Amino acid sequence: MPTLDDYNTGRTPAWCPGCGNFAILKVFKEVYLELDIEPHQFVIVSGIGQAGKFPHYLKCNTFNGLHGRALPVATGVKLANHEMLVVAEGGDGDCYGEGGNHLMHAIRRNIGVKLFVHDNQIYGLTKGQASPTSMEGMVTKNQPFGVLSEQLNPMTLAIALDCSFVARGYAGNQEHLKGLIKEAIAHRGFSLIDILQPCVTFNKVNTYQWYQQRVYPLETAYDPEDRVEAFRKALEWGDRIPIGIIYRNNRPSMEERVPVIKDLPLVKQPVIPEEIKKALEGTLKEYY
Repeated sequence: MPTLDDYNTGRTPAWCPGCGNFAILKVFKEVYLELDIEPHQFVIVSGIGQAGKFPHYLKCNTFNGLHGRALPVATGVKLANHEMLVVAEGGDGDCYGEGGNHLMHAIRRNIGVKLFVHDNQIYGLTKGQASPTSMEGMVTKNQPFGVLSEQLNPMTLAIALDCSFVARGYAGNQEHLKGLIKEAIAHRGFSLIDILQPCVTFNKVNTYQWYQQRVYPLETAYDPEDRVEAFRKALEWGDRIPIGIIYRNNRPSMEERVPVIKDLPLVKQPVIPEEIKKALEGTLKEYY
């Protein structure tokens, strides 16, 4: 049985004191401990940014890639060994900006990757310019007249694409976030959790106090399989912001629908599986 110390890398996080990433890191360690998942049993793929540093401070198999490109790598890992828990981590700029196109197609494929977005509504690593989730009118160093683009709503985007697991968490409510992460891990298809994570240095609007006055857990009677109601909840932003599983469905995952890997992970198969040999027989004869 692992202990919390087994997930430490010995590196000191390069985050500002009070950063919401500390709470998220703590919750992840507790989740893996409570689910008895050891460091060698999961992979974290991350991009660039403060959230991209996440696997530097959590012992695991990891790949730290290019800005916005965590999901293609995570998809490759999952297809190679779909028995492995594969997690993608990134910030709102990394996942919704540079990586927005990869997000849409990962949702379409329903690959069994778990994507956790540290959404602080700002670019933290590059010192405070607006991200896709920055609120319209927000003044930043790069937007002295205020953000002119409409704020991206990742929840409505994911529901529109029929993402099989869509949730929102908040770094200031650790027990609630822990439950969401456990649910996302248990879900067999693609999982997206948008984690509201205050940036204490560069985002002076969406602070802990701002969120505390607005976030509320979805009621027990709420049905996340009702897609129309899920849209209504996802559109709530401003005076009230719901957190919890907003939408969920049970469509088959990509791994279940690919015949070559359906029954046995690719890493456990012979170099050329028999079904591929048979499929290629006619083609290969043309060259001999």
